[in-house]
Amino acid sequence: MRRSIATVCLSGTLDDKLRAAAAAGFDGVEIFENDLIAAPLRPERVRERCDELGLSIDLYQPFRDFEAVGPEQLERNLRRARHKFALMRRLGADTVLVCSSVSPDAVDDDDLAAEQLHRLASEAAEHGMRVAYEALAWGRHVNTWRHSWGIVRRGDHPALGLCLDSFHVLSREPEPSGIADVPGEKLFFLQLADAPRLDMDVLQWSRHHRLFPGQGAFDLTSFTAQVLAAEYQGPLSLEVFNDVFRQSPPDRAAVDAMRSLIALEEGLAGVPELVRPDARAELSRPPAAPELAGFAFAELAVDADSGPVVGRALASLGFAHIGQHRSKPVQLWQQGEARIVLNAGAGDATGIAAVAVETDDPGRSARRAQELCAPALPRTRGPEEADLTAVAAPDGSSVFFCRTGADPASWLSDFIRTGDASTSIAGISRIDHIGLTQPFDYFDEATLFYRSVLGLDPRDDSEFAAPFGLVRSRAVTDPKGRVRIVLNGSLLRRGEWAPDIPDPQHIAFHTDDIIATARTLAERGAPLLRVPDNYYDDLDARRHVDPDLLADMRAYGVLHDRDAHGEYFHCHTELLGSRVFFEIVQRVDDYTGYGAVNAPVRMAAHRDTRLART
Repeated sequence: MRRSIATVCLSGTLDDKLRAAAAAGFDGVEIFENDLIAAPLRPERVRERCDELGLSIDLYQPFRDFEAVGPEQLERNLRRARHKFALMRRLGADTVLVCSSVSPDAVDDDDLAAEQLHRLASEAAEHGMRVAYEALAWGRHVNTWRHSWGIVRRGDHPALGLCLDSFHVLSREPEPSGIADVPGEKLFFLQLADAPRLDMDVLQWSRHHRLFPGQGAFDLTSFTAQVLAAEYQGPLSLEVFNDVFRQSPPDRAAVDAMRSLIALEEGLAGVPELVRPDARAELSRPPAAPELAGFAFAELAVDADSGPVVGRALASLGFAHIGQHRSKPVQLWQQGEARIVLNAGAGDATGIAAVAVETDDPGRSARRAQELCAPALPRTRGPEEADLTAVAAPDGSSVFFCRTGADPASWLSDFIRTGDASTSIAGISRIDHIGLTQPFDYFDEATLFYRSVLGLDPRDDSEFAAPFGLVRSRAVTDPKGRVRIVLNGSLLRRGEWAPDIPDPQHIAFHTDDIIATARTLAERGAPLLRVPDNYYDDLDARRHVDPDLLADMRAYGVLHDRDAHGEYFHCHTELLGSRVFFEIVQRVDDYTGYGAVNAPVRMAAHRDTRLART
C-alpha cells in the first residue's frame, strides 16, 4: 500500500518537507500550491528533487471555486486551469484536486456544475491530467461526499473522479455508508485526517484541529475499509491542517505521520470482509501487541542532591532498598510489587527517565515498537547483565519491555541484593499509574505513540484550570487497567509551579486502605502534602462526608473524587528534587479516573509548600 503525505502537514520550506517525507519512508507527496509558490525551486527542479528522494508527486492542490458560475467567469476559470495543467506537466503530477466552490458567484445548479466539470475534465485529459472533485464540508452548495459523487456521475467523463477526504466526510456524517458502492475507477484520491470531536465552526475545526490517524475521535478504520472495498487503487495520503504540526520539526512530524498510517493499516487488516484481498496483502502487519501485566518498574533520574532526598522519601513510604546495580550507579527500591529504580547516572536533574512494562514476550514488544517507528536506544551492559530493550518515547524518556521473575535473564539479576521487600510496610502493593508531563506540541504524538506501540487506549480526557494556566490531561491504559499512563500538558504557562520547578511528574502507588496507609506514612515521617482546610469544608458541604473519615482525610491531606462507578481517595508527597512527587491512591468499586478535579488544589498546595521552604 503506497503512502503519501501533503506538504501542508509539515513545517519548513518545500525542500524541508520533501526531505522529511522521504526520510520517514513516504512514497509520495501532495504538493500544496502555497508551498510551491513560495519555493525558490522551479517546477522542473522540484520534480527532479522528488525523483532524487524517491518521491512521486501524487496530487497538486487545491484548485478552488471553479464550477457552477456564469459564462464569463467560466472562461476565466478555464484559463486559470490551463495554466495549472501546464505547471503540473512541469512538475510531473497528473491529478489536480478541485474543491467544491465557496464563491458567492456559484449558483445552486447541479446540472451546470456537472457540465462545467465535464468541460474542465476534457481540458485536463488533453494535457494527460485527471480532475479529482472534493466536497468541502463548508462548500457553498456542495458539502457532502454524496452530493459531489452525484455531480461526478452527471459530469460523466473518464478524467473526472472523486476525491474523498475523511475530515470532510466524517465531520458531517460520523458513520457514512455507501462508499463501498462507488466504482473504484471513479475514486481518484483518498485523503486521511483524524480530529477530536468539537462543537465549533467546521471550517475552523478543519483548519486548526485536524490530527494524524489514531490521534483523534474519528473511526478512520471503518471509513478507509469502505474506500478499499470499493477497489480504490491510489495511495493512503495524509492531509492534516494543524497549528502545532506546522510549527514542529518536519522530520519529527513526518515520523509521527508514518506511525499513524502503519497503525491504521494494522487496524484495516482486522476487517478483511471490507478490504479487497490484493489490498490486504499490501497492508502493514507489525507484530501484535502482547498483553501487558503491569509495570515492572519506574526509573527516576537523580543527581547528587536529589538522590538522598528521594531515597529518604521512599524509605518513609515503606520502600526498602533491596538492590544495587552490578556496574552502574543505580539503586532498586521495592514495596509489594511496586519497584522504583534510582539512577544517578541518567542526567543532572530529577525526573522520570524510564517506564518499564511487563510483557510475556519482550522481543515481540520491541519488534513492534521499532516497526512503528519507535527508535531503539543503545545500551551498554556487562557480561552477566540482562539484555533489556528500550525505545525512545516522544518526551525523551525510555520505555523498557520486561519479563520479571525467576528467569536468569530477568532484569532483577542485574542487581546485587542489599535488602528484602517481602512485607508491605505501609500497605502499598503496586504502581497504579504514572503521570508524564508532555510538551504541548508533543501531546498528540505521545497519545499515538502509547496507543500504537503499547496498545493502550486513550481515556478520561479532561481539562482543568490550574494556578498557572489551562492543563490538558489524557490517560492511556490497557483494557484491564494494569498499565495506566496519564499525559499532562499546558498550552501556555506564566510563572513557575514552585521555585525551580518545571512541569511536575509523578508516580502513583496503589493501596487498599488509604487512611491506614496515610496514618502509617505520617508516623514514619513521610513528607505528605498539606491540603488547605477550605478544601475539606467544601467537600463536607458537597458530599456530607462521615465526620471521622473527614477528620482523617484532613489530618493526612487525603483528597476525594466520585463518579457513577465508584470513588477515589488520594494523597501526595511534597515535590522532591526538581520535579517529582509520589501519590498514593485507593480505588473503590469501578472508579477508573484520576481525580483530575483535585489537581488545581494539589498544584497550589505544592507551590505554597515550596515557597514556605525557601
